[in-house]
Amino acid sequence: MKVSLIQSLIGEAIKFTNYLRDNPLFCYIWCMLVKCILLILFFAVMIGVGIYCRRTASDVMGFVLGGRNVGSWLTAFAFGTSYFSAVIFVGYAGQFGWKYGLAATWIGIGNALIGSLLAWRILGRRTRLMTQHLQSATMPDFFGKRFFSNELKVAASIIVFVFLIPYTASLYNGLSRLFSMAFDVDYVWCVVGMAVLTGIYVLVGGYMATAVNDFIQGMIMLVGICAVIASVLSGNGGFSSAVESLSQVPSESAPGLNGAFVSFLGPQPIYLLGVVLLTSLGTWGLPQMVGKFYAIRNEAAIRKGTFISTFFAIIVAGGCYFLGGFGRLYGRSIEYTAAGTPVYDSIVPSMLATLPDLMIGVVIILVLSASMSTLSSLVLTSGSTLTLDIIDPALAKMRRGGRMNDRSQLLCIRLLVLFFIIVSSVLAIVQAKSSVTFIAQLMGISWGALAGAFLAPFLYGLYWKRTTSASVWASFITGVGVMCCCMYCISAGKTFISPYFTSPINAGVLAMLLGLAVVPAVSILSRVGRKEEVEGMFGCYNSVVTVRAADSLSEEAERQG
Repeated sequence: MKVSLIQSLIGEAIKFTNYLRDNPLFCYIWCMLVKCILLILFFAVMIGVGIYCRRTASDVMGFVLGGRNVGSWLTAFAFGTSYFSAVIFVGYAGQFGWKYGLAATWIGIGNALIGSLLAWRILGRRTRLMTQHLQSATMPDFFGKRFFSNELKVAASIIVFVFLIPYTASLYNGLSRLFSMAFDVDYVWCVVGMAVLTGIYVLVGGYMATAVNDFIQGMIMLVGICAVIASVLSGNGGFSSAVESLSQVPSESAPGLNGAFVSFLGPQPIYLLGVVLLTSLGTWGLPQMVGKFYAIRNEAAIRKGTFISTFFAIIVAGGCYFLGGFGRLYGRSIEYTAAGTPVYDSIVPSMLATLPDLMIGVVIILVLSASMSTLSSLVLTSGSTLTLDIIDPALAKMRRGGRMNDRSQLLCIRLLVLFFIIVSSVLAIVQAKSSVTFIAQLMGISWGALAGAFLAPFLYGLYWKRTTSASVWASFITGVGVMCCCMYCISAGKTFISPYFTSPINAGVLAMLLGLAVVPAVSILSRVGRKEEVEGMFGCYNSVVTVRAADSLSEEAERQG
């Protein structure tokens, strides 16, 4: 009797479940509920971390650099999540996956090996030692103290201020289509929600809250990108079937190459190289990226962070571009301009639109994580740079030496962080309604100008005593000048140098390479000032430290071995 009753109850439960599953209204409500729960949990964790970390943000050094006591895992994830944002996941992955097919994966590999591994190996230790010796908390402050020029510090701060704002604004755009697809929410509310949430935990918890949240967001990105790739490939019949379908798509740029989009280097290898160089080598000159090395705790953290950061980049960047390489399979469902060219920002959202609702919820959290981590890093960099390198010295000059106290500096940084969030939000909304529709274009211009101006003098400044302030000025002028000329030509519909360099990506590469050539050339022709003080700076690399025998063998132990 009891068995038959249980069987009857199970049967009724199955019928009721099938009824609900076939009911469109219930399915819609259930799916929206799942997505909203995921978002609420995400928001609660981010704000909770900000409140928890408020103790570390009680002074300027704690707010800006976490007291230079951030461990390897937090620093590595902060580096990676600041590197890869919604611009990468939605804009770049869609655009370059469409243009180069599976060969776009080389961009992710370059990001891992050049942008992460080599950046940590070449810049990490020296940046930490030199900036601590100079007591500099920002990249402009490094230029000012390393080259004994307050004017250089101010110029670098202005470049950061001008070119980080459009970069920051570009982060919001990747969310608009995904939120519209998942929640049918207007783009304006997406921007406002993301700005408010980021502002809360950055203003309350400072760098440490950003680093901890970056770690959480990075874990979400790692799991999310793997799940999304598996779902997209499954929806196309598996990896082999998807590659076979992609091999049959003809290429407009290389019509004689069969299977261009599954070939080793793709249909346009020269253009692909430009993207690899800008997105990989360019990180060496971005203040929000290099700033992560200022805050790392010690040598052991640098060694471990190098491995973690490289692994993160391989999975996230390699996965994003690999996913974008299958964009051509969705050519019938994406949006096109009046001229018949694809709207690149619509490619990845179109690929994701067919995923299960739970997976779409995961994607929303993934892109939110990618965007907010980069946004928090950018606004913190901008606010601290403007306060410490422009406002405070200007007030000191007006007051004849009376600088702002620590509390006033902290308040000013927080106000400027809020200002940057508001300005970038407004710019993102205005930009969305203007003729500039590709989020990769804004990022390319900003990235090219910053890397073109800063990469060479920062790198040479760490390694070469002969680097002069005149060469730094030359690099600033060259990098910013190249990108401004490129912007003008784009807006005027003209060709910059050649069709190849009309692209902001390739113009950014030109700016970086010119800087690497200009700095040593001008340094050789100009005079080095304060040689004894420069020798003292580089003496920080030769200071003697004591380590445990378990970490490093002594010379006697090595001889006996």
